[in-house]
Amino acid sequence: MASDGVPQRTGNNLDPWYANYAERAAGLAASEVRALFAVASRPEVVSLAGGMPFVSALPHELIVSSMEKVMRERGAVALQYGSGQGIPELREQILEVMAIEGIHGSVDNVVTATGSQQALDLVAKLFIDPGDVILAESPSYVGALGIFRSYQANVAHVATDEHGLIPEALRQTIAALRGQGRRIKFLYTIPNFHNPAGVTLSAERRPEILEICRSNEILVLEDNPYGLLHFDEPAPDALRSLDPEGVIYLGSFSKTLAPGFRVGWALAPHAIREKLILAAESAILSPSSFSQLVVSEYLATADWRGQIDTFRGVYRERKDAMVEALGEYLPQLNWTNPNGGFYVWVTMPDMLDSKQMLPRAVKELVAYTPGTAFFADGRGRHAMRLSYCYPTPEAIRVGIRRLATVINGELDLLDTFAGTGPLQLPPSAGYDSAPPSDLK
Repeated sequence: MASDGVPQRTGNNLDPWYANYAERAAGLAASEVRALFAVASRPEVVSLAGGMPFVSALPHELIVSSMEKVMRERGAVALQYGSGQGIPELREQILEVMAIEGIHGSVDNVVTATGSQQALDLVAKLFIDPGDVILAESPSYVGALGIFRSYQANVAHVATDEHGLIPEALRQTIAALRGQGRRIKFLYTIPNFHNPAGVTLSAERRPEILEICRSNEILVLEDNPYGLLHFDEPAPDALRSLDPEGVIYLGSFSKTLAPGFRVGWALAPHAIREKLILAAESAILSPSSFSQLVVSEYLATADWRGQIDTFRGVYRERKDAMVEALGEYLPQLNWTNPNGGFYVWVTMPDMLDSKQMLPRAVKELVAYTPGTAFFADGRGRHAMRLSYCYPTPEAIRVGIRRLATVINGELDLLDTFAGTGPLQLPPSAGYDSAPPSDLK
């Protein structure tokens, strides 16, 4: 403190304002996904890292005509501030989209947002106090973990398997946390074509998961950006369709249209809806009127269901290419075989470290996302997420071949110099078979 009573800055050589940040700023850090983009965007690198939709499959002329019509007929509205809740006609159309997955809501309870990521942030802002616990699948979406960390929450991962979240693991985790006197705010889940694991919560488990949360008075936050992008058969009806009062549903046009519009939404119980609108107005005043009107015009004039079918075919072909290439070049590993979405979760021998191996992979001109990005507690080193949504099938095969060079090279080094002998995959194949023992 200076003699005049004005606090002196006590930063560091890199950031003179370091000491002035709020405590929650300590939770802000570049994700391992974002840190990859600068390298993975080089044309010679096959990126199996980012979940970028293949927007080239869109009818570009129809998108352009939608923009032109909006500006020609509603330009004054498109360029102006709008409602914090979003444009009514788009919210009506969102109900039509959600009805495909069994949801029958009210347009009054839909709140549009700048992508579902913003809706996720708003929910976290409304509910999380420092030290609260958020339940999340093991592994979980890196973008959600970053938000929860920024609001100083603790994440307790709940075990999953090939059928999604394990009900008994959820019960045990809740009981352990309650036994420690911890406060659980909500369960965050991606039930359909999970990011990063690629699995889908089975229809049989959905009512049980909801009943566990209902009986423990735990809110469910259902994040569903991939639900319509199925391959062989649709995912089961949304959790929200089974429990309208206990579930906040997050949706997005980023995967079924284009992420550049940044239009997503939340469907929330009435009382929560009111607070979401206030939080949205406080954060951004209103979502983009222009983006909402263009998306609305597209939905009104395009065969958007047919376009989603086109995306399904594109992603199905690429997923098949990835799974076939893994079987050819890396048959000793385990991986998920998703029925939709963007991602395959690969499990390596637990002696390997996907994060440490990444620089060598980039040197071989292939990129992936290390498994540690998807855990709040440092786990996932022997796993990686591979994304098949953006590269062509031919590029995917090249990328997997390059990845095999890296992984097999690491295995050879371990066998030769570490005296490990034959390397065995962990029996869980990348999933936890029991709730985490350390819930601190």
